[in-house]
Amino acid sequence: MRIAHFSDLHVLALDGVPTHRFLNKRFTGWVNLRLKRGHIHRPAHVRAVAREITRAKVDHVVITGDLTNLALEQEFVAVRELLEEHLGLAPDQISAVPGNHDLYTRGAMRDRRFTKYFHDYVASDLPELCADIPLGRFPFVKLRGPCAIIGLSSAVPRPPIMASGYLGTAQLDALTRLLEHPEVLKRTPVILIHHPIHNPHGKLETFMKGLEDADALIAKLAGLHRGLLLHGHLHLRRQCTLGTPLGELLAVGATSASLDHEHEHKMAGFNLYEFDDAGKLSAIEAHVLDAKADSFHIESVPLVA
Repeated sequence: MRIAHFSDLHVLALDGVPTHRFLNKRFTGWVNLRLKRGHIHRPAHVRAVAREITRAKVDHVVITGDLTNLALEQEFVAVRELLEEHLGLAPDQISAVPGNHDLYTRGAMRDRRFTKYFHDYVASDLPELCADIPLGRFPFVKLRGPCAIIGLSSAVPRPPIMASGYLGTAQLDALTRLLEHPEVLKRTPVILIHHPIHNPHGKLETFMKGLEDADALIAKLAGLHRGLLLHGHLHLRRQCTLGTPLGELLAVGATSASLDHEHEHKMAGFNLYEFDDAGKLSAIEAHVLDAKADSFHIESVPLVA
């Protein structure tokens, strides 16, 4: 089983957007784009990543949030068209969870834009175990070969300059039921979430951009002896472990698929995970874009013993 993981596309589409739709948090987001992000997030990088994933002949693709930039309808349409054109995979081969930019405003939550435009990417093979949350039904699970791909929604609308996440009791309780299901128990859980499970140091930083109920999520995972936690949000390739009473879970972050950066651990690309028939994670690769050469180079990521 080969799973490709990319994140934080930040697709921007502003053509025809009336001025009144910026009279909210989007105004600060637009200013941030112009002053900081506009010159380093490149849509061409996302297309290159998608095409390279296709060449890698993967079985499944997972996307861990921030597919859009300002949660506008035309951005969701643009992302969907990009994935359909350049990935060339069937919808049931793609799983996606929302990031804070996909729920940038309360209107995006109220209209359930993420689940409306990406409904087949969040469809669950065990729908009776999902919880009803404001965005839709989460967590979802897709049973694929030796893996159970589980998608959590940590994205909620926040005031300007805040980017923290929250899961909530209903979703966490549903996760417990999912992890206890026989079809999940016989597979390796691959858990998707936008916000990393390891919060930053400092209460203020956690309050501003961390996962509010990370400790509650960690408690729900205490019964796992194996698994993989995949996230985005930080625009950084990183790897760390989460200890449980039964073993260790690996947590891996992907950088932004659109980010143009001088540092290799931040430059656009994707991660690739390979599982054997028994569900054991056998290899991790970071595929890093070299924009000037229009090619990718591969770094083997050491596994935790």
